[in-house]
Amino acid sequence: MQTIAHWVDGKSFTGAGESSAPVTNPATGVVTGEVALANVADVRAAIDAAAAAFPGWRDASLARRTQVLFRFRELLNERRQELARLITAEHGKVGSDALGEVARGLEIVEFACGIPHLIKGDYTENASTKVDIFSIRQALGPVAIISPFNFPAMVPMWFFPLAIAAGNTVVLKPSEKDPSASLWMAELWREAGLPAGVFNVVQGDKVAVDELLDNPGIKAVSFVGSTPIAKYVYQRATANGKRAQALGGAKNHMLVLPDADLELAADAAVNAGFGSAGERCMAISVVLAVGTAGDELVAKISERARTIKTGDGTRDTDMGPLVTREHRDRVATYIDAGAAAGATVVLDGRDVTADSESDGFWLGPTILDHVGPEMSVYTDEIFGPVLSIVRVESYEAGLALINSNPYGNGTAIFTNDGGAARRFHNEVEVGMVGINVPIPVPMAYFSFGGWKNSLFGDAHAHGTEGVQFFTRGKAVTSRWLDPSHGGLELGFPQNT
Repeated sequence: MQTIAHWVDGKSFTGAGESSAPVTNPATGVVTGEVALANVADVRAAIDAAAAAFPGWRDASLARRTQVLFRFRELLNERRQELARLITAEHGKVGSDALGEVARGLEIVEFACGIPHLIKGDYTENASTKVDIFSIRQALGPVAIISPFNFPAMVPMWFFPLAIAAGNTVVLKPSEKDPSASLWMAELWREAGLPAGVFNVVQGDKVAVDELLDNPGIKAVSFVGSTPIAKYVYQRATANGKRAQALGGAKNHMLVLPDADLELAADAAVNAGFGSAGERCMAISVVLAVGTAGDELVAKISERARTIKTGDGTRDTDMGPLVTREHRDRVATYIDAGAAAGATVVLDGRDVTADSESDGFWLGPTILDHVGPEMSVYTDEIFGPVLSIVRVESYEAGLALINSNPYGNGTAIFTNDGGAARRFHNEVEVGMVGINVPIPVPMAYFSFGGWKNSLFGDAHAHGTEGVQFFTRGKAVTSRWLDPSHGGLELGFPQNT
């Protein structure tokens, strides 16, 4: 059984913490390792390493930083299969889904490779007589990233490529449920030529999180997780004078109008509802079937969902297990509650037969029809393969349900009416909107993030807002006497 440690100052770090937690393969139920849980001293060692590395990395030329980013991108692309297998082994998602996660993370790395353009400032000559004004953006210092279990590679890559490219140093605290991907990426950074101390990893629980939120050496915090914890992280970090962006939970609705292509809508509902066993903050968990679309749409969704093969992600399967036995049992209780409250169980995943020879944490695709807005299966973020169908009479009724929901992460409308689609994206109170697109995750050069209780803080992840979050602006007003320079250099000028 392997021991999974920390990564501090460019090397594996055992730490002084005496606590550990089991790491389990969700497809087999077998404990495959023990992850060290950092104590306060361990976290401070990582912060100190990041602080010591910051001046040198901040002052490294953009050309140098970009070279390291490009090399990291090339290594990650070459070895993506290796990282995907590691994700499957600890998270449970099927291989194609794990590869997709790595690919979406790569997009942010590629975007960060354009950092010389992304942080260039403005210049005004002779704003006053012989007075020039220019603006620059500079790094913050050591920053912390606290990431969830459902995307152990992609979510950290929403943040650390831009943070590092902009000249910051990083302390990453991954989920203790699937910690190995973070160490794999740390080793890849070292191979890419990143100086020691620029990227550090501390494994841990609330002890580690609180130290990152409290320690004055950390200048900014990026967090992704459930809404209650996101709110806690944001409030505690900002109370300590740090920048904070905390992305919380979701209850994503898909509104299907009667004129929609119901074949396309059914495919989308199944793909977005059951991909990664529903353990996505952008998963569709509620389908709002408008008027006459209901019966036919439910039949088509059910027909497709029954073909999903649940099993070990290393096999030829469509959907893997849930991340822990406790989470599997929690999700099952929502199915129980929905049925008891009067919802119709169209497809029941509680007794699924999985393609596996072991006792994994299995729960198959589940469809509940005639769900009411008062039911817990509707109100709560379940984070599992449970799709609720809510019948509504009109577009207006569906929109009102979406806008009254406390979450505002993602939503989608399926329709062939361009006017309805335009009205929807204008009126809906949600941060990311899909039009005939069920999972509207924006590309890396746009920013990711929701509204309402799905985001605490002003800055979304990656894109322009990500660059601004990890830098701060400075305006410089200057006036100089005309200097004279001498010396000859006939060689073509180069960036170094």
